[in-house]
Amino acid sequence: MPELRDDFRRKDSLPSADAKHPAGGRRPFREQSVSSMDVLPKINSWRQFRALLRKDIVMELRTKEMITSMGLYALLVLVIYYVALSQAGDNFDVGRIAAGLLLLVIVFTSMLGLNRSLVHEQDQGQLEALLLSPVDRPIIFFAKALTNLLFLGLVELVVTPIFLLFFVARSESVQFGPAWMLVLALLVGSIGIAGVGTLLATMSVNTKGKDFVLAVLFIPVMYPLLMAIIAALSAVIAGPLGWQTGYWQMLAVAVGYDVIMLTAAFGLYEFILSV
Repeated sequence: MPELRDDFRRKDSLPSADAKHPAGGRRPFREQSVSSMDVLPKINSWRQFRALLRKDIVMELRTKEMITSMGLYALLVLVIYYVALSQAGDNFDVGRIAAGLLLLVIVFTSMLGLNRSLVHEQDQGQLEALLLSPVDRPIIFFAKALTNLLFLGLVELVVTPIFLLFFVARSESVQFGPAWMLVLALLVGSIGIAGVGTLLATMSVNTKGKDFVLAVLFIPVMYPLLMAIIAALSAVIAGPLGWQTGYWQMLAVAVGYDVIMLTAAFGLYEFILSV
């Protein structure tokens, strides 16, 4: 019986639903239960974006799987170029097709990186965790696209000077334009490749033949951008007189493609993740 009395005393000491505020008003019971939620910080889109971007960069810097595979693959393609073109003879001018060869390295290297960037998270269950978290789906898209753009830019920073040194510098038809115009064309192309490629990689990550499906989707969708960037690079590397007009025209086509396709990817990404 003394234990029962102690229990009743404890219950009497708890605040009731009719307890009054210090100001004199009544405090509803529901307000007591949810008042602690008012102090939780609201995470805005910018903080979500920074957190996802930092996660992807830190994971890659720890494993170095994506950047290492992309770099080695690009260097191996350059070696194959060198062996194949060395058998073409002195009469063959590499400068006429240099822009296409350079963009070919970038495209195939980017497909390798795009596939690995999402397959790694799919295998470890991180993609499902992202979908369960209260993160805006377009924020996931922009974080993934920017991460892929950064790593692709690092590979281009290494591969492009090597390619120009071994394949373009000795060409007789080369009338090399300003270097910043070459960088600008590569940047516009890389933005489109990383943005649209992230959407296509997300579409193919749950399929059986991930690499094959991504390649089948990637080349036809990216064809207008690839043609515009090749034309712009050709104008800078081995363009005839008046090449600047053609350069800016093709660059405008590439910029328009990026704007349209990135806007479409932004709108479709939430639907793609939910399928």
